[in-house]
Amino acid sequence: MGDWALVRVSGDGTRAVIEAVLERRSKFSRKAATGPSNATEEQVVAANVDTVFLVAGLGYDFNVRRLERYLTTAWESGAQPAIVLTKADLYPEDVELAVTETEAIAFGVPVHAVSGITGEGVDALEPHLRPGTTVALLGSSGVGKSTLVNHLAGREVLETQDVRSDGRGRHTTSHRELVLLPGGALLLDTPGMRELQLWTTESLDTSFADIVELAGECRFGDCSHNSEPGCAIKAALAGGTLEQERWRSYQKLQRELRALEIRQDGRMRMEERRARRRMARSFRRVKY
Repeated sequence: MGDWALVRVSGDGTRAVIEAVLERRSKFSRKAATGPSNATEEQVVAANVDTVFLVAGLGYDFNVRRLERYLTTAWESGAQPAIVLTKADLYPEDVELAVTETEAIAFGVPVHAVSGITGEGVDALEPHLRPGTTVALLGSSGVGKSTLVNHLAGREVLETQDVRSDGRGRHTTSHRELVLLPGGALLLDTPGMRELQLWTTESLDTSFADIVELAGECRFGDCSHNSEPGCAIKAALAGGTLEQERWRSYQKLQRELRALEIRQDGRMRMEERRARRRMARSFRRVKY
């Protein structure tokens, strides 16, 4: 959802014809969650988005490793990311630490702690909601996206459910929905994603700029960060300036993207071979 189209409306206003679909300015993609694990199908979650609200709930749902994954995809989308930590009313004691931990992995990205129930912190989102812009909300199931949309809209436009007894949210949204806010911005609410498999291979360095900068300080340009002397990564891990969990997350995403790249290359070669076989068959059918 999110594509813009040129539409010609009949004189009496009863019919409309789509003349063209405009080129996308941005798109938030992931590897399709369905199908075999080695598939390489792209699923476009949202298109022509100006800002992406990466929504995570405080309490049980809060996970900086998941946010690193979302940030990697958001940077590649062409939209500007902002992180929204919901349920500040339920977990007020967690807010300060969660914001600090999030800011440590989201360099230059705004981080907002809010409550869609009480409205706490929601005013800080207004600069992102300019008239004529589109904002997509992306996050796991039950983190409070629909509740936040209702608060921003000033009315109950989306169905919500109460949190469970363990504090976790319930999955509510089953389809993408575009909501026009009173101020003129468009909000795109998306179903909660149980998994987010990366699709692109170019944005990891942006999400992990600190690690990229450290790697540039290694003595050897081709340092593998295992046993070489003068390795800045190993020194930072030993000195505690780089967390082991963040380094492992970076390595995991690197492996995932490399595997995806290999599958994409293999699929491209397979399609090229099929095209050559079709061409060869067509030549054999020609009579001279």
